Order: sequence, then C-alpha cells, then structure tokens
Amino acid sequence: MRKLFACFALSVLVQLVSAQNNPEKTAFQTGSPWRPEIDVRSDIAIIYGANDRKNMTFQERVKSWRDRGYQTDFMTGIAWGDYGDYFLGKWDGQNHMGIGQVQMNGDTIWHNKGVVPYIVPVKSFIEYMKTAVVKKVIDAGITNVFLEEPEFWARAGYEQPFKEEWQRYYGFPWRAQHLSAENTYLSNKLKYQLYFDAIKEVSGYAKTYGKSKGLNIRVYIATHSLVNYASWKIVSPEASLASLPGIDGYIAQVWTGTAREPVFYNGLSKERVFENAFLEYGSMVSMTAPTKRKLFFLTDPIEDREHDWADYKRNYEATFVAKLMYPMVADYEVMPWPERIYTRPYKVANSTEQVLIPQYYSTQMQVMVNSLNSIQVSDNKVSGVNSIGVLMGNSLMFQSYPSHDGYEDPYFSNFYGQTIPLLKHGIPVQTVHMENLSYVASLKDIKVLLVSYSNMKPNSAEVHTYISNWVRNGGVLIYCGRDNDPYQTVLEWWNSSGNAFKSPAEHLFYTLGIKPSLSNNQDFVVGKGAVHVLRKNPKEFVMEISGADVLLSTIKLAYERDAKAGLLNFKNNLVVHRGPYDIVAVMDESVNAEPVVVKDLVIDLFDPQLPILNGKTVVSGAQAYLYNLSRVNNRAKPQVLATAARVYNEETTSNSYSFIAKSPINTLNSMRVLLPKAFKKVLATNAESGEIKELKAMWDERSKTVYLGFPNNPEGVKIVIFW
Repeated sequence: MRKLFACFALSVLVQLVSAQNNPEKTAFQTGSPWRPEIDVRSDIAIIYGANDRKNMTFQERVKSWRDRGYQTDFMTGIAWGDYGDYFLGKWDGQNHMGIGQVQMNGDTIWHNKGVVPYIVPVKSFIEYMKTAVVKKVIDAGITNVFLEEPEFWARAGYEQPFKEEWQRYYGFPWRAQHLSAENTYLSNKLKYQLYFDAIKEVSGYAKTYGKSKGLNIRVYIATHSLVNYASWKIVSPEASLASLPGIDGYIAQVWTGTAREPVFYNGLSKERVFENAFLEYGSMVSMTAPTKRKLFFLTDPIEDREHDWADYKRNYEATFVAKLMYPMVADYEVMPWPERIYTRPYKVANSTEQVLIPQYYSTQMQVMVNSLNSIQVSDNKVSGVNSIGVLMGNSLMFQSYPSHDGYEDPYFSNFYGQTIPLLKHGIPVQTVHMENLSYVASLKDIKVLLVSYSNMKPNSAEVHTYISNWVRNGGVLIYCGRDNDPYQTVLEWWNSSGNAFKSPAEHLFYTLGIKPSLSNNQDFVVGKGAVHVLRKNPKEFVMEISGADVLLSTIKLAYERDAKAGLLNFKNNLVVHRGPYDIVAVMDESVNAEPVVVKDLVIDLFDPQLPILNGKTVVSGAQAYLYNLSRVNNRAKPQVLATAARVYNEETTSNSYSFIAKSPINTLNSMRVLLPKAFKKVLATNAESGEIKELKAMWDERSKTVYLGFPNNPEGVKIVIFW
C-alpha cells in the first residue's frame, strides 16, 4: 500500500511540474483509461467523471494517462452525470431522484434515458458537487476543472424543487410557463439564474479549496454556443459566466450535431453546416474575447446521432474549417470521446454494414488534428468586411418555448435572418454580446450594428446607453423588427420602476432621440452616426424568397454612405491565411457559383495521401484546408510539414534527419517531410518489431518533400532519413 501511494504521489508531482511547462494547447476528453487505440497525443487528456469504473479507481484512470506523458485535467457534467451515490442516498442518506427537470406532462427529462436526469441545481446538489466531486479531483493533484453543459431545458420547470426556488427568488408562488409569455420569460430567467449561482458556488469553492492546498485551480465551462442553446430551446448562463472571478475560460462545444440543425434561407429550410458552425464559433468568441478568457474550440469527427462515415467526414471538414476562420483562437479540444471514434463501428454510406473508422478517414482526421498542435494565433483577418455586427444576448434563450399568441420563430429564424444573408454574401459577420458592451473592445471595430428585439430583450437600460454613445460617435445602427411579439410587454425594466415604455425598442429610440414610425422604414442622422429602422421581423429576411434583398441593400447603404467605410463588395467565399495554412470556404446559394482557385504549390490536408498540387480549385458549397508551400519558414531546415502522428525528438545532422512519430495503433501514418535534397535512404523502426517493412517513401522534386507512409504505433516509430 505504501508503494502504491508513493507511486501516485510521484504521479501527482509529475503532473504539477508538467503543468508549468505544458503548452495546454490541444486536448481531448475521455472516460476510459489509457488504451493504445485512443492515444491521440494531444497535450491534455481531460479525464471524465470522478467515479470508479470497471474495477479501476478514478486515481488509476488518471495515472494511466499521466504515465503516458499527458497533463491530466478533469471534466464532469454539472446538469447531469453519473452521480448514483447522490441520487440514491449513499452520499447523505437521502434519495434525490426528485430533483430531475420535469416537463408539463409530468415526464422527467433524461440525459441518459431512464438513468441520468437533467438536474435542478438545488442546494444539496451544489454541496455534493463541491465536496464529493471537486474536492476529490483536486486531492488527486488535478488543477484544471471543466464543468460541462449547465443546461436547463426551456420545456422544463414543472418540478417541485423548481417551484420552491421560484418562491424564494421571486417572492410569490410559481406560475406555469405555458399560461403566458410573462410566465415563460420569468421561468427561463430563473433557470438561467439557478445555474449561474451553482457555477459561481462550485467554481468559488474549487479556487478556495485549491488555495488551501497551495494549488492554483482553474475552472472552465464546456458549453454549447448561445446560438445552439437558443435554437435547441435550452437555458444556460453563457456570457454572464465570463465575468465571474472563478471562471478562467470555456470550451466551445460546436460540432456536426449542433451545426447541422436546419435553418431558413431564401424561403428554404435545410442543413447549412459550415455557415451555422461559423456563427456558433463566432458567438463564443464574442462572449469571451472582451474578457480575455481562454477559449478552446471543439470539433468532433463523428457526432452523437448515428450517420454514416461519409456524412461524418463531410461535416467534420465543414465545422473544422469554420473554427479555423477565427485566427484569434489557437487552442482546441481536438475530439471528445476517442474511444467511440476509434473503437465503435458505424455505417458505410448507402449500406447497412457497420465498420470501424476507415483508415483513410482516421489518417485524414489525424493529419487535421496534429496540425492543430502547430497552428498559431494570427492577426490576419478573414477576407471581406469584418466590421458588421449583430447584437445578441442571453435573453435569446428566454422566449424560445413555448409559443404564445400565435407568434412563432421557426428554426430560430429571427437570429439567422440577420446573419445568414451576410455570410452567404461573403461577409464574415461578427456577433456582439450585449452583456459585454461595457468593454470598449466589444464595439471598437464595428461600423454597422444590426439589432432586433424580436427574439431577445435588453437586460438593462445601460445596453441602450452604450449603443447610443457608439452611434453618436459615428456608428451606424440598423434596427429590424415589428415589435409585435408577446414578450414586448413582459414586466421588465423598460415598463416598471418609473419607466413606461411600450417596448424596449421605444426606450432605445428615446435614448437615441428619434421617433420612428411603427409601420414605415425610416433613416435618421444621430450625432456623427446614423440609424436605419426596418419594420420587418428578421425571420422574414430568410423565410421568404428574396426576403434578404431589403436587408442587404440597407446594409450596403449604411456601410458605404453612412459609415463612410469604403465599398462593401458581396462575394461567395471566405478565405483566411494562418502561417502556412490556407483555409477556404465557398458558399452555395450566393452571388454566383464561381470556384476559388488557390494558385500556389500546396499540400491538400483533406486528402489522406497528402498530394502536392500545383493549385487547388474549391467549388461552390465546399471547403479546403491547405498547406501553402510558398509560406514555409526556413526552407533549408528539414521539417515535418504535415503528419497523421505527433512528432518528438527531432535531430538533424549534415546528411540526416530523424524523429519519433506517435499515434494510435491500428491507424496509418501519412506525412510530408521537407528536405534539403532528395533522400537516399529511409529507415523506420519500432521497439516491438524492429524495422517496418510496410514503409512507403516517395520523393517530390517540385516541393522538395518526401512522402512517408507506415503503420502508426503509440509507443513510437523511429524515422531516420538520409540524403
């Protein structure tokens, strides 16, 4: 026992030392102990769940990854989880199954059907999270804690614990949300507040307890975007957490499953995965950038719902390119659950057959994942105008369910009506969080701002003060809305405590000193800036054929004439350069169907064979990820340019270059290596079987690169190249 404790103590010490030196740039989350099939070789293995599993303790799971050189962090759900000791009374002697979220028909909402409910974060659960979960992982030497998905379903709120929280918070008895718009608004505001308070308490405890042990604990929130939560009718604290002293950052959980949600454009609803993902990642940047919190971007090579491998590959490429369109972010969760990606079979396209991940896809995916270890933050901008913004706020989640008085917002179209038309015309539209308007950075680079209160409401009068000051100093505001949804008259700050405005927009216009008509489109000069009022709800811009025309013409006028910001040219693509990487997306349903042609010598990183191309044509509706050989740093230096493995222990002599490549077992490596001259010989060996006979080596004179292909091994493959 002493020996085991000494080994674990040494493991903790190694963890604390490595945490000081580790770049903490790439990560993945796993509930499994280390296995050779899932040894992804990112910087961090985020260990999921503090419970013991399959005859292995939590500490043993942690140690299995530490022993392989990983920094180990911790993640757990804060709205659901494998907390049987809490639910069934083993923790405090009381059964807590009654704290599940319940919808109007009396059914509990389950995260894991019939096993794990979504939770109302009552006091006892918060105490359990602090003392039975967070304390345990800090005692194991973990200093980074990720609290995942603080989610309260909009359709919930009929459970007894919520009714009791309502009475405490509002001071009057619970009201059923389906009976009125005001009840819905109040219900969702409370759901928001309950998880805000829960996270504030748990994160504060983690910081304090860690300090008592001499540890600097960092707490992150792993969360879907505000765009997705509002679309899926889920309430979460989102942006407000960025101002909590106990929160150090976020994982932006965006993947095929969220981005494939259908949206309207030009009268047609369908999946528009790249565009949706771009907006989701953007909303997370807007939420965190002004507060300077660390932000990891997540993508998933598969998704929760079962589809075929071809579907996964196509949509993974779209979401991957979307996240790389934000050059201010270079930290990534490269995948969740590698155990389900590498060891679970899924369908082959147009077949009922199920197979494990095809080697062509695992190779491509690992090339993409390993590039994230080297891609850096860049000051470069995405092509097009980067100074047109759309205001958003947490209240987008407050009025999404249920509908009242016949007012509908299909597929969250009041948001997409302000954003999708711009994206489809090659404008990398920015989102601006109203909760962050007190930070100068929020509106610093915005020339034209779109605002609508058709599906959200301002959280305070200060929002209008910030907007008004920005307009008077030269900003151009476009307000869109008929202001006819039933939430305009909920009891809120604009119609109480001495205010008597009929709608929040009326207060906005009062602050701006204008009185627009309720029916006609109008323009106003305000100080050095201008205001355009469009009396249409934004959903009309996308739910109607050619509905976006009036919006786009107004934006062009506002940008060119009022903001005097230059020409606003519409196009069908977005392009950004990040170091040697070219990231390209070409939109369909746009101004034309012309392709984007990259004319340089490039490596196609979406092709597992890593071909050298004289140029790349990216067609309408497609994306590309390219390594541009014209921007290689130090071409005289031997170096790995692209690889489906992680490279360690590089050594260079006058006539050789060597390194060790590590990646999961049962996958194939594919790499492009830059050399000063053509190779004469390549040796590939591993510790288990010696020389690897399956080695492929092919020289390309144009690029001065050698292509290498061989079976991967998590223990490492030693490559020595002679010239």
